[in-house]
Amino acid sequence: MADFTHFNEHGRAKMVDISDKKETVRRAVACTSVQMNKEVYHNIVGGKNKKGDVLAVAQVAGIMGAKQTSNIIPMCHPIPITGVDLNFRWEQRENDLYELHIEAEVKTKGSTGVEMEALTAASVTALTVYDMCKAVDKAMVIGPTYLLEKSGGKSGDFKRVKQ
Repeated sequence: MADFTHFNEHGRAKMVDISDKKETVRRAVACTSVQMNKEVYHNIVGGKNKKGDVLAVAQVAGIMGAKQTSNIIPMCHPIPITGVDLNFRWEQRENDLYELHIEAEVKTKGSTGVEMEALTAASVTALTVYDMCKAVDKAMVIGPTYLLEKSGGKSGDFKRVKQ
């Protein structure tokens, strides 16, 4: 079990000790999307959703999700997040489908990265869009969800190669 960082000498789960890791500025960007029908799209952009401003509520939910990551992902450390930013972009697809692209950027200055916080922010944002629009279209599709890039820390920088 010595090769696994999240297990102790007895093979039981543990949180990794980061007390000796260098404090650096760290940043991560995660992406996801929500595919929906034309009616949902028009309700969102036209401000006609019965539950309110979908993107405003989803943006706040994503920020809250980033801040709560350590409460829902067992081995994540609670970290001081210094910034969260969410951006949206629309794409019209075939067959009257629309796709909302969500990009979540999270920053900190600390001893561990914010990849999980960025992924959580993107995911919670998408889930909130689904929740607010499911009365009109239960067939919405969320994903894929992925890390786009990260910087800072011992493992260095990462940038996904676009395919």
